[in-house]
Amino acid sequence: MENTERRQLSISRTLKAPIALVWEVWTNPEHIAQWWGPNGFTNTIQQMDFKEGGEWKLTMHGSDGTNYPNRSIFKEIVPHKKIVFEHFNPHFITTVVFEPNGEETHMSWTAVFDTEEMLQTVIKAHKADEGMKQNIAKLENYISQLKPSL
Repeated sequence: MENTERRQLSISRTLKAPIALVWEVWTNPEHIAQWWGPNGFTNTIQQMDFKEGGEWKLTMHGSDGTNYPNRSIFKEIVPHKKIVFEHFNPHFITTVVFEPNGEETHMSWTAVFDTEEMLQTVIKAHKADEGMKQNIAKLENYISQLKPSL
């Protein structure tokens, strides 16, 4: 298999929530709209057809009022185990793997870009590396707020 390390962003975290809850916040548009994206961003989800071949369209709204339309296609879905989607403009493939461990869930999140240059461009222009860290922190915070009510 090709080594993609030089053209990927990757992060993993053990979330303090069972797999059923983690899966729900990743797959339900009402939840994902609340935590997706880096700090200061809000989201409008136009479509999230969560099935293989299904389309996911959302607009991320920056704190400066700039809108960032996003379009992805779900390529592989293995319930409670894996989500793979292809993002367009810029083009990359995201793979999120979930490993349940009792009341916790280990999550590995990787985005593989077509070239190392494209990855570096996205990091320089949009701080995608820092954004991914902020995104996972927002996910952790969102889950912690949900847990008491479930």
